[in-house]
Amino acid sequence: MLQAEAPLAPMQPPATLEHDRARLREFIEAHPRLFVLTGAGCSTDSGIPDYRDTRGDWKRPQPVTYQAFMGETATRQRYWARSLVGWRRFGRARPNATHHALARLEQQGRVTTLLTQNVDGLHQAAGQQRVIDLHGRLDEVRCMSCEQRLPRDAFQHALVTGNPAWAELDAGDAPDGDADLEGRDFSSFDVPACPACGGILKPDVVFFGENVPRSRVDAAITSLNAADAMLVVGSSLMVFSGYRFAAAAARDGKPIAAVNMGRTRADPLLALKIEQSCAQALSFVI
Repeated sequence: MLQAEAPLAPMQPPATLEHDRARLREFIEAHPRLFVLTGAGCSTDSGIPDYRDTRGDWKRPQPVTYQAFMGETATRQRYWARSLVGWRRFGRARPNATHHALARLEQQGRVTTLLTQNVDGLHQAAGQQRVIDLHGRLDEVRCMSCEQRLPRDAFQHALVTGNPAWAELDAGDAPDGDADLEGRDFSSFDVPACPACGGILKPDVVFFGENVPRSRVDAAITSLNAADAMLVVGSSLMVFSGYRFAAAAARDGKPIAAVNMGRTRADPLLALKIEQSCAQALSFVI
């Protein structure tokens, strides 16, 4: 059965939009040491689709799990075939107004650390300096046996060399460099092995069912402890790996503001919620 599309958010009058932006500006000015957490909503204006609708539900089937990727050849074939097609546009994505606004807030001395759930590297491309990539980066590939790492562009060349017919395909974009290649037979797709040891190569990102490295969590908690407030931008916080930081901020009595179109898991914890696009809400940052 097809899932009904989420209803469109009601149009807000310009006065309300301006009022909300003014409240967000006041929040930022009142809390000069912000811990910022970002999610997929930051990158949609860069052409990278997000995962969830305004209710916080999945828009498409859940992403591949770590267990399936590591345990099933067919899953790796499907993943890398779709990634071969999707990387062409994902790898060319560029920062948008939201990334640049957050980088300016850092330059103004208002951001202690930016913790992102995204794997696109666009915050760094916009000039953000103090970034923790909670779920890793898609622009690097890691051998699960010997830990050798390869640039994703180099691995793309290997994928195309081994699968020239797939390189001619095109498909709709899906989140995080994926592509919608439904109904294809992936059984003949050649997945290159690690050139050093022959091991399984995996994008250097945290898959569902895989643990976030403890060092990243500890670094983020240290940064959160040094902040006087938390700002969530473009995340529903439905995944615990992100929600945990909002819960920690609330336990410590730190106010939390969120910019997100639709429901977040942390709604009961928020001191301020702005339901506008990230770029609209942060348009006052100059």
